Amino acid sequence: MITTWPAPAKLNLFLYITGRRPDGYHNLQTLFQFLDYGDTLEITPDSSGKITLLTPLDGVPDEENLIVRAAQALKTFAAARGTLPTQAGATIALEKVLPMGGGLGGGSSDAATVLVALNHLWQTGLSVAELAAIGIKLGADVPVFIGGHAAFAEGVGELLQPAEPAEKWYLVAHPGVSIATPDLFRDPDLTRDSPIRTLDELLQRPFHNDCEAVARKRFRKVDELLSWLLEYAPSRLTGTGACVFAEFDTESDARQVLELAPKWICGFVARGLNLSPLQRTLSGLKAST
Repeated sequence: MITTWPAPAKLNLFLYITGRRPDGYHNLQTLFQFLDYGDTLEITPDSSGKITLLTPLDGVPDEENLIVRAAQALKTFAAARGTLPTQAGATIALEKVLPMGGGLGGGSSDAATVLVALNHLWQTGLSVAELAAIGIKLGADVPVFIGGHAAFAEGVGELLQPAEPAEKWYLVAHPGVSIATPDLFRDPDLTRDSPIRTLDELLQRPFHNDCEAVARKRFRKVDELLSWLLEYAPSRLTGTGACVFAEFDTESDARQVLELAPKWICGFVARGLNLSPLQRTLSGLKAST
């Protein structure tokens, strides 16, 4: 039985770096919201005992691919719990539309979808908290995708508080470069001392991304893209980039600006969602069984 699962993109509606930790990671405050746009995974459970990825990434061995790592991590955890079906296996195919290094959470979302989907298909019975505990070891953004609700995140992104930001329309654009997150966090010019504020306080302020200035400094295309978008609407970097987004009240307004985009800009229009499409899919499957 082939099942189809969404792996939606996310935006960081704001991102503040509040300090560096002793382990070298950074504490942050950020607001996650999902988009009705993203990758798609086709997952076929079987009893082969193997995880077969039909769509490997060039230059990435399967054992290092987040999709395979997520499936194997779930197998290990569920086996230790005694809830893994005998010879549980799966064949997985990925339709990839989200750019790598774009700040849209593509790899983390793919991993979260595999964890949620196989937990359901294998009937391993793990809770959201248990899946998130597996996911945080794969990537800091994985738990928010597993939780499936827009969230205010603190710590390195693992401390989540449900949030209800306005569900606006967004023009999301990619400048044609890939940004490695560690490079931005190592930059000496990165703001690392933003004050810690409550969510209510942050929602009353103009949204900002502390990584944006460094991304604009290091990548001319990011600077050019933001300069262009800011002529039409409030615009920011998402995550550590490279994608940027402009917010609009209507879909038609966003599409009108996208039609004006220079040819070197690759973009799409999507709706912000506080409930993830992954959760909608899971709820629909549970209701039908």
